[in-house]
Amino acid sequence: MVPWRRLHSQAWWSLGLICLVSLVAMGHAAFAADAKKSTPEKSTPDFGPTMRFVVVRSSAPGCEPNCPEWISAEGTIEAGTPALLKRTLKALGGRKLPIVVDSPGGNVEAALTLGRLIRKNKLDIAVGKTRFAGCLPDMKNCKENDGKGARYFGDAYSNGAICNSACPLMFSGGIRRVVGEWAFLGVHQITTTYIRTKLLYRTTYRMVKGKKKILSTRVVSRKNAGSYKTYEMNKPLERKLAAYLKEMGVGLGVLETMKSTPASGIQQLIPYDMLQMNLVTSLDAVDLLTAPTLCKSDPLPASCREVPAPANIAKPAGQVVASAEPAPLGLETPPAKVADMRFVLVRGSNPLCNPNCPEWISAEGTITADTAEKLRQLLDSVGDRRLPIVVSSPGGDVLGALAAGRLIRERKLDVAVARTDFIGCEPRQADCTAEGGVYNGLTVDAGGECGSACPIMLAGGVKRLVGPRAQLSVHSMGFEQRVKAYLEDMTVGPGMFSAMQSAQYSRYRHLEPEMMLKVGLTTGPGSADELTGPGICRSEPRPENCREISGAKAQASTPVKS
Repeated sequence: MVPWRRLHSQAWWSLGLICLVSLVAMGHAAFAADAKKSTPEKSTPDFGPTMRFVVVRSSAPGCEPNCPEWISAEGTIEAGTPALLKRTLKALGGRKLPIVVDSPGGNVEAALTLGRLIRKNKLDIAVGKTRFAGCLPDMKNCKENDGKGARYFGDAYSNGAICNSACPLMFSGGIRRVVGEWAFLGVHQITTTYIRTKLLYRTTYRMVKGKKKILSTRVVSRKNAGSYKTYEMNKPLERKLAAYLKEMGVGLGVLETMKSTPASGIQQLIPYDMLQMNLVTSLDAVDLLTAPTLCKSDPLPASCREVPAPANIAKPAGQVVASAEPAPLGLETPPAKVADMRFVLVRGSNPLCNPNCPEWISAEGTITADTAEKLRQLLDSVGDRRLPIVVSSPGGDVLGALAAGRLIRERKLDVAVARTDFIGCEPRQADCTAEGGVYNGLTVDAGGECGSACPIMLAGGVKRLVGPRAQLSVHSMGFEQRVKAYLEDMTVGPGMFSAMQSAQYSRYRHLEPEMMLKVGLTTGPGSADELTGPGICRSEPRPENCREISGAKAQASTPVKS
């Protein structure tokens, strides 16, 4: 007889099989596998295609051979999304490209992982879309961009781009974080889906002195037993998100807004509030990270890459190399095809400011001898209203700039360097008619320029601002005594005149924001947003350039975002 089968043995063993139907497995799916899904999403789970990452090179005309590049991230965040980003970053071999994201949200845990991955690699991020030129990411066997030095080309823009639900958690990982007035960043309460799982498992045990001792347990079948959802954030998840936001340097106001917004809705965060929460690092838009002018700055951003022109491209017959002869003293020859400076009235088109929105004077183009007179005519038409001037100009006539600057100081106006993006129609379009003579638009630092004689005009402002992404350059241009006396009258320090004289008139010297402050050209480190941002009309005292119009009229004048 086998010893362990003897009935009277002191070490009597018995093997048995137990089949049990068990358990409802519930836990945070974003934090425990196969238990539940936890995403701050609407009740409709279909968010569209999974997020994909592709490296894009700017297709802006004239930017080659040195153009900015970025990572386009568009689609739903899913569990496998972080692995896709890791693969993209590995292929870049350490290059630090900004991320341009457009996403409706998705998986919370994946979003947290993405945010930490972005922060670890010290990447910038912006909410934006990419408009592709040539090959598209989903096109197979596309050869249109072959031989051009990049797989994908395009331009980034913010109008209509979104970063909702779990996406702001990913967004929080960026070093520099920008959204822009026409992009949409929204949050809401976490939706937690509990999935009931019916498990059939086999347990092997033995009896030792009348007691069961489990030897092994093995699942033999798994069936879905239904699910249910909750729409409130539990304490462990709240603590986890709070710790993450603190780690990223983002204020807890983001979390409080998530908790207070029903899961069935979405709360858009306006730029000023995002700045106060430190969710964004500035009020700039995607242009801050992708504008083609980036690659003309010094030092060169890491996102710029030079692609030499193919050696076999022949120079067109009869092509003449431009002469490097300097322009006559006192009159800078501006870049070709830049029209004379025009002045128009603009009203801020961000719907968040209605019905009380800021207004300004857009001044764009080449400075000429009659620029001051054109400005005077416009100022006379607005009466006693003191509207700031938003200027973008390559320069032009020095005497014209001196006259315009003195007129600006006489009227006690503020000036900022930026370009105006017009909504609806632009002043130079033949079929464009502005209602009441006022156009709709937004100011954008990136792409704004103020070169040569333009800083003279800028110096006339009472408050003088040049944003971090606007470009300002100086050089010697003649009329030294007049320019020097003018700068003294405008209470601009002598360092400005020295900076101008340090560069010959045939060459430009770019001034960084710190240098502009040091030489006394700018009065502060701010940008055009201080004069035209949608939140300024809610401040006290209210700025003079704010004007309230009736609700119906305001609604009609504000274009709908597509």
